[in-house]
Amino acid sequence: MTHRTPPFTRTRRLLPTVALAAALALLAGCTTSGVSASATAAPAVRDVGVQLFQWTWPAIARECTDRLGPAGYGWVLTSPPQEHVLGSQWWTSYQPVSYRLESRLGTREQLAAMVTACHAAGVRVYTDAVVNHMTGQDAPGVGWAGSSYSHYDYPGLYSDAAGDFHHCGLTPGDDIVSYQDATQVRTCQLSNLADLATEKPQVRQKIAAYLADLVSLGVDGFRIDAAKHMAPEDIAAFTASLPAGTGVVQEVIRGSGEPITPEQYLANGKVLEFSWGRDVKGMLAGSIGPVLALGTGSRYAPSDKAVVFVDNHDTERNRSTLSYRDGATYQLADVLMLAGTYGTPLVHSGYAFDDRDAGPRQDARGAVLDAACGAAPGPGAALQPGDWVCQHAWPAVAGMVGWRAVVGSAAVVDTWSEGDAVALGRGGLGFVVVNNGDSPVATSIPTHLPAGTYCDVLAGGAPVSGGRCTGSSATVKGGEIVVQVPPRSAQAWDVSARRG
Repeated sequence: MTHRTPPFTRTRRLLPTVALAAALALLAGCTTSGVSASATAAPAVRDVGVQLFQWTWPAIARECTDRLGPAGYGWVLTSPPQEHVLGSQWWTSYQPVSYRLESRLGTREQLAAMVTACHAAGVRVYTDAVVNHMTGQDAPGVGWAGSSYSHYDYPGLYSDAAGDFHHCGLTPGDDIVSYQDATQVRTCQLSNLADLATEKPQVRQKIAAYLADLVSLGVDGFRIDAAKHMAPEDIAAFTASLPAGTGVVQEVIRGSGEPITPEQYLANGKVLEFSWGRDVKGMLAGSIGPVLALGTGSRYAPSDKAVVFVDNHDTERNRSTLSYRDGATYQLADVLMLAGTYGTPLVHSGYAFDDRDAGPRQDARGAVLDAACGAAPGPGAALQPGDWVCQHAWPAVAGMVGWRAVVGSAAVVDTWSEGDAVALGRGGLGFVVVNNGDSPVATSIPTHLPAGTYCDVLAGGAPVSGGRCTGSSATVKGGEIVVQVPPRSAQAWDVSARRG
C-alpha cells in the first residue's frame, strides 16, 4: 500500500535539530529582538509515546521514519508480537500459542527491521507482553505459525502435567468472579484464559527468556499486559535479568475499593494510570477548571511512575474513557494530556469499528493489511469500520507533541481558568489555551513568553516564507498574550514558532 507523506510535516517539526536550536538560541538571549526567555526553562525532551494498535511491523517502520521521529514522538508501543490463535478478532493477538515471533502483524525479520528503522528515527520501541496467560480456547488448535496447542498444553513450552497453570478451585469454572478478592484476581482465570503459574521457577524462566529474545532484537521496553493478575514479586522475578534501562509499564487497572492497586507494583517500573483518562472525560463533560489539577491526590500514582492516556484499545471499546468517536472533545483531551507535567503521555492510534470484537482489515490469509493515514487525518474525518483513525497524526495532536518537545521539563506557570476555557504556560517556552465552550475565547492572559508574535503550532507550526503564519497568530506584549480561540478548539504557541 502506498505510504503518503504526512500533511503536517513542516519545517517547525524537524525535531530535535531545528526546533531545539531555535529554543536554545532564545534561552541564551540570542533572538532577533534581543529578548531573553524566562530562566525557568529546562532542557527539551522526547517522552511522548504512541500506541499503534494492530499496526504491522513494516507500517510502523515507515511511520517511525516519516512521521513519528520528525513529529517528536519518543517511543512507540506495538501490539503483541508472539504467535497467537487464529481468528479475525483483535483479541486473538492476546491469546498466545507460543513465544515464536511470528504473527499476523509480521515476521521476526520484519520486527527486527522495524526496531532498527525506529531507532534510526530516534524512536524507542516497546512491545505488548502477554505473559499472564495463554489461550482461552477449550478445543485444541493450531496457531498462526503452525504450533499445535490445547487449552492447558503447549508442546515444548507449558503443560498442566508440569504444574504450569493455575486452577484456583475458588469459583465455578475457575474464572474470576470478584475483584474484591485478591487471590481470585491473581490465581483464577480471566475469561477462561489459561492462567500461568507465574510463581513457579520454570514459568518465570520461560517468560524471562521470551523477553530477553525481544531485547536481543533491540526492543527497549515492555507493556506488561494483565499485570494486575500476577503478583508483583512474580513480575519482579521475570524482569530481573533485563538489561539496565529496559522500560517496564504495567497494566494495573485501578478499581474503587479493590485490594489490588497500582502502587503495589511501583518497585517493578511504571504503571498505566487509568484514573487520568476517566477523570478527564468527566471534566470535559462538565466543569473544565479542575482539569489543571489532574494527577494530584491519592487516586494517582506518582508522576514519575505513571503513564497517562486519554484512551487505549480496551477503554475505547468499553466506553470508560473518551475515544475518537467524541471528535473535537477527544482531541482537546489529548492536548491537555500533552500540555501538562503529570506522568508520561501515551497517545492511542487505532482503527474505526462498529463491532467491539472486530479486528483490523486483513487479507485472505488473515494477515493484517498495512496501515495508511491518508492525506487529511483529523477528528472530522468520515470513517468506515476498519479505516485507520491515525489520532497521532491529527495536526493538533502532532503539533502538541512537538510543543512538548520544545518546552521539555519546564515548570507549569501562568495557569488560567475562565468559564469553559483553561490555559497554562511552561516556563518561558510555551503557552496553550483550551476552549471547551460553545463561544469563542477572546482575551488577554498573563504569560512568561517573551514579547513578540507567535504562530499557532496546532495549525501549521513555524512561520513560512515572508514570516507569515500558516494558521492564526497571537501577540505577546507587556507580559500578556492576546488570544482568540474558537469554540471546541485549542491553540498553542512556543519559542520555535516566533515570527521574526
